[in-house]
Amino acid sequence: MEIRKSALASIACALLGASAAAGAAYTEKAVTGGGSISGKVTFQGALPADAVEKITITKNPEVCDVDKTGAREVVWVDVKNGALRGAFVFIDKIESGKKWPAPKAGKFLINQEGCRFRPWAQVVKPGPLTIKHSDPATVLHNINAREMIGVEKSRVVRITIFNFAQPDPGEIVKQLTMKRSHYISLNCEAHNFMFGFMMAPEHPYAVVVGEDGSYSLDDVPPGEYTVLAWHPKFGLKEAKVTVPSAGKAQASFAFSAK
Repeated sequence: MEIRKSALASIACALLGASAAAGAAYTEKAVTGGGSISGKVTFQGALPADAVEKITITKNPEVCDVDKTGAREVVWVDVKNGALRGAFVFIDKIESGKKWPAPKAGKFLINQEGCRFRPWAQVVKPGPLTIKHSDPATVLHNINAREMIGVEKSRVVRITIFNFAQPDPGEIVKQLTMKRSHYISLNCEAHNFMFGFMMAPEHPYAVVVGEDGSYSLDDVPPGEYTVLAWHPKFGLKEAKVTVPSAGKAQASFAFSAK
């Protein structure tokens, strides 16, 4: 019996060790000879039939329907001049590197304004996250942030991170803790036309592409990496790159509706 207990204890320790290694924290440090990875995310071929969804505005039209059309066009696939906007690019599984830069607003922030999540897509750091209600007091928002598990296998399950009503204008701070994934979907339970997406990786080598589909990851330690591009509708694409000391690497990604 004692031998069996000892064996089980050893197995448990091994499993815990493996789990700890798999979830090892990212280490911030000074980068020597840092290089860059850059490229572009594009879309090829015809847009899917559901690239844009028109949803009738039934709540708070005085605030949410500024264009007086009676509906909100939710652009799930945003393509301009071949650039696939609203896509994310990031390094997969980098153990150490540069510090997280300070957010532009002085804090990581989700802003609800004009019955929209602004911006539609952004990268945030796990930890304190400010949720701001910028609409009039007549508007009730209810933000639902969900961790998207299974993106890698194209079988996504959404698990709620937080879901709460925000009836009054102002700011509320929540702790953003990711369990198994970096990917987050946003929706408002009070307005069925409000959506958005975020990434919350353990490291700062992640960006949303620019209006022209371009991106750049800077101050990357020299080495070999897997770079991933994620579009919430089309999933993931990957590229292998080698970043030379103080040099440049290129990786571009082309998505399609197929």
